[in-house]
Amino acid sequence: MKTSRNRGWRIAQKQRNKSRDNNNGMLTFRGEKNWKMLYTRSDKLLRAAKLGIEYPRITKQQLSMRGLEEYLLADERTFYMQS
Repeated sequence: MKTSRNRGWRIAQKQRNKSRDNNNGMLTFRGEKNWKMLYTRSDKLLRAAKLGIEYPRITKQQLSMRGLEEYLLADERTFYMQS
């Protein structure tokens, strides 16, 4: 009797052997992906740098106050450097 190995046979083999492939991903720990699960500040700073966002997050009001302070400080520097 001849056994034909067709598409159905290949699909059955794939489903039967699927459990062998699942364990490889569990061996390597890639780190936390959930922001809440990053406990230390250094971890959060590294993750923020990878994602390209600022951490700690700064509100628009804080940014505007910082810009105003820098603007006023820049005027004072030019005044003192002239004399």
